Amino acid sequence: MTEISDAVVLVTGANGGLGTEFVRQALAGGAKKVYAAARSPRQWDDPRVLPLTLDVTDEAAIERAARDAADVDVLINNAGILRQGDLLTGDVADVRAQLETNLFGPLLLTRAFAPRLVAAKGAVINVASVLSWLAWGKGYSISKAALWSATEGLRLELEPQGVQVVGAYLAFTDTPMNDGLTDQPMNDPADVVAAIYDGLRRGHGEVLADDTTRAVRAGLSRVANAA
Repeated sequence: MTEISDAVVLVTGANGGLGTEFVRQALAGGAKKVYAAARSPRQWDDPRVLPLTLDVTDEAAIERAARDAADVDVLINNAGILRQGDLLTGDVADVRAQLETNLFGPLLLTRAFAPRLVAAKGAVINVASVLSWLAWGKGYSISKAALWSATEGLRLELEPQGVQVVGAYLAFTDTPMNDGLTDQPMNDPADVVAAIYDGLRRGHGEVLADDTTRAVRAGLSRVANAA
């Protein structure tokens, strides 16, 4: 159980649709300070928000961030990328890029901030996807499935040390990443972030942000291609 009130929060991918909501709702929830991290951070109109330059694929930048934001209580690994392309015929560099951003970014950030989070009895939120469990996203699904597994592994290591580890899973959401998906129902980013923060406060290890995600998660016991 982790409270946002009076906490220091770091949000990666803070310029995006979900990232902006994570920052906004942290402030509304009484956060003492929010580090808004992005490759090209923007300015905010609240003095509690500190823009932080961070490329989550750059290990040196991650180490600098851990030094510059040494008072973080809640780390939100929200930054992510989506690349199109089939696994057999697409550019394998796109698969690697998604793994670097969507898996290794959160893993390396959590490693860098772990000593502080343990000292603060804080929390880590990893923003994954319903496509962690559906292969439709191809390379993106691979990266988010790996993040699901990494989140479970991090929980085994961090929770005994007093750190709450939350895996957040959501279906298509109305953010710039999903521009052009006009045939899909879209979550409101505000609703998704509110559900994630509520799960954090309630001490949950997993947040399923919408009906689609809950249905897919419930069906994981089915055997592929079973008669």
